[in-house]
Amino acid sequence: MRNTILKWTLLVILLGYTAAITVWAHAEASRNACSGIEVVVDGSNKADSVTRNGVLAELAHYPRKIIGVPLESVNTYDVRQFLSRFSNFENVDCVITTDGKLKVSVIPMIPEIRVFSPMGSYYINKDGKYIASNAEFYVDVPIVKGVFTNKLPAMYVLPVTRFIESDPVLSELVAMIEVIDEDNIILIPKIQGHVINFGDTTRLQEKKRALMTMYNKIMPYKGWNEYDTISVRFRNQIVATRRLKALEAHGPLTDDGDDPEEAALASMAAEPRGD
Repeated sequence: MRNTILKWTLLVILLGYTAAITVWAHAEASRNACSGIEVVVDGSNKADSVTRNGVLAELAHYPRKIIGVPLESVNTYDVRQFLSRFSNFENVDCVITTDGKLKVSVIPMIPEIRVFSPMGSYYINKDGKYIASNAEFYVDVPIVKGVFTNKLPAMYVLPVTRFIESDPVLSELVAMIEVIDEDNIILIPKIQGHVINFGDTTRLQEKKRALMTMYNKIMPYKGWNEYDTISVRFRNQIVATRRLKALEAHGPLTDDGDDPEEAALASMAAEPRGD
């Protein structure tokens, strides 16, 4: 009997304490004002500062005042809903901290590429999920241009963009990528005057070696303005198209329109050039 009475007494005391703390907290919230906004970005990546600044910029357009109003007037659910309307976040959570601040915790969608299509400009993440290209959340990522459909989604090109980003030479060389179709991915280099047909998303190391052969052994010999297109899409071949070749005096074209010099580029690359 004594144990039962003791348990009930402790329970009543605990409930009373909880109620008192709740009333006190409510009273404190009504007296104290929100002193600031703290933004926490989950994870560590190059987009953290962009995301943090973007959240603060968007909260500046929140329809109700946050900083300086009583804490009890800050509707954390409403703030969460306001930020969740952006496709830039996987998750948003808002709470009031013990020091009187609104803490906004976000898990950002990490963009891998920026897409330019007839439908407009947007980002996609590693899973191909759409991310709006809001100026507040701008991130410097590879640029891809093309007409994308369910059969040819923008994420099809991700193996190529990842390969380029991981390669110190190609990442400095390539300015943009244009996807014509699944067999014709065009790299547009910062060196003006020609484009590179990389083919599909396979044999990427082999294609890079062929391109470097073209740059190191053929272009210095032929001239950097000789060709407008370099294709490394075919196995063990480098095919180049001369600029204005109808006006060039390199001999007649064959009946099927192929240039004998272009067909010989692969063998030229394989043979050392004498000085």
